[in-house]
Amino acid sequence: MTNTQAIATEKLKNGFGGGIFLPGDPSYEDARKVWNATVDKHPALIARCSDTQDITRAINYARDHEVSLAIRGGGHNIAGNAICDDGIVIDLSAMKAVNVVPADRRVTVEGGATLADMDAATQAHGLATPLGINSTTGVAGLTLGGGFGWLSRKFGMTVDNLESAEVVTADGRLIRASETEYPDLFWALRGGGGNFGVVARFTFRLHPIGPDLLSGLMVYPIAEAKSVLQKYRDFMAAAPDDLTVWTVLRQAPPLPFLPPEFHGQPVIVLAMLYMGDPESGKKIIEPLRTLGTLAGEHIGVQPYVDWQKTFDPLLTPGARNYWKSHNFAKLEDGLFDIAIEYTKTLPSPQCEIFFAAIGCATTEQSPDYTAYAHRDAQFIMNVHGRWDDPADDKRCIAWARDFFAATAPFASGGVYVNFLTAEETDRVRSAYGPNYDRLAQIKRKYDPDNLFRMNQNIAPA
Repeated sequence: MTNTQAIATEKLKNGFGGGIFLPGDPSYEDARKVWNATVDKHPALIARCSDTQDITRAINYARDHEVSLAIRGGGHNIAGNAICDDGIVIDLSAMKAVNVVPADRRVTVEGGATLADMDAATQAHGLATPLGINSTTGVAGLTLGGGFGWLSRKFGMTVDNLESAEVVTADGRLIRASETEYPDLFWALRGGGGNFGVVARFTFRLHPIGPDLLSGLMVYPIAEAKSVLQKYRDFMAAAPDDLTVWTVLRQAPPLPFLPPEFHGQPVIVLAMLYMGDPESGKKIIEPLRTLGTLAGEHIGVQPYVDWQKTFDPLLTPGARNYWKSHNFAKLEDGLFDIAIEYTKTLPSPQCEIFFAAIGCATTEQSPDYTAYAHRDAQFIMNVHGRWDDPADDKRCIAWARDFFAATAPFASGGVYVNFLTAEETDRVRSAYGPNYDRLAQIKRKYDPDNLFRMNQNIAPA
């Protein structure tokens, strides 16, 4: 660090309410780690903010000294955009407050809160809004990319339930964006990623949900996967929006409800949540038990907050991860054949392919309703390449890329921006779809110098 940089850093520290971590500090190594272990970056400074004043000071520091700037919410992004080399990281992980107003069915969430933080607070009042499927994910990053999960068929994308956002912009202003205040910025935040500022707080609309819901897993052998997938497709075409069923193709973990002979073997898993009365749900899901020869099932009534953590053990931090993703307007037999073939050659026991059923409420708006544009997507496929040994990088990444290429002819062309890896800059326009040019105009207005560029970047028009 030069003498000028050292003086500037001391000036930032003076009056900074949170913590400043520099290389060599005892907490620096932990502070720079993110969920995906393939990301190994060394920022010059990590500013763990305690409030909006800290955020403003850190933004001003990065802008005035012309250094790279990354924004960390949950640190869960596959591309590793929460961290950067040689620049400054605005770390929101200490800003996790969640304030629920049950009478208004509203919740305000700070930018460092995780899904677990928000779900715990809202479910205390029997309320929720659509979020993701891994409780350690950050609310901020999930929301800014569009956001979807178990509740989306009923209540839409996460951004469809966002009512306002408090944003610190590139020039250091704190503004509130909503349908009536800075509506252009509010539109852009709902799917445009972290391109427009640092969101300190989000306010969402809530819905009565749970707290106890019917949920669980059904597992079928891979030998019956084609027939199961075909029948699943037909079932979902007529399923009510209260029911969400996703399919996962992977090697079976040693789940206690599965016979030992299936442990470690390729299987197809149906993961499901019913949002209505559990007794009604039991009747509705009964046909799923007849899709083939069940290897095992674990279905019951449990708290929604527990179901939201079901897949956490498969997504713990510290593993090496590489994803590839497509959107689909429909699922075709040829796609099933390829998915089954690649499931039989998984390069690691942790790798998996999943098809997330959305549709229903997520498709009710026009593509230009929010910056999230993919209102034609009925299913979102993600290939979870996941392993532990760096020596396996090449093999596991090649498997994911090959599968992605093989399934491209069946895809609708769009992609969920939160599933893009760092290398996929060629797909940024596909991620923002027909809204890209409008987003570029808004980017020019709020961030003309592209200070916020550690993301799936939208260049200012």
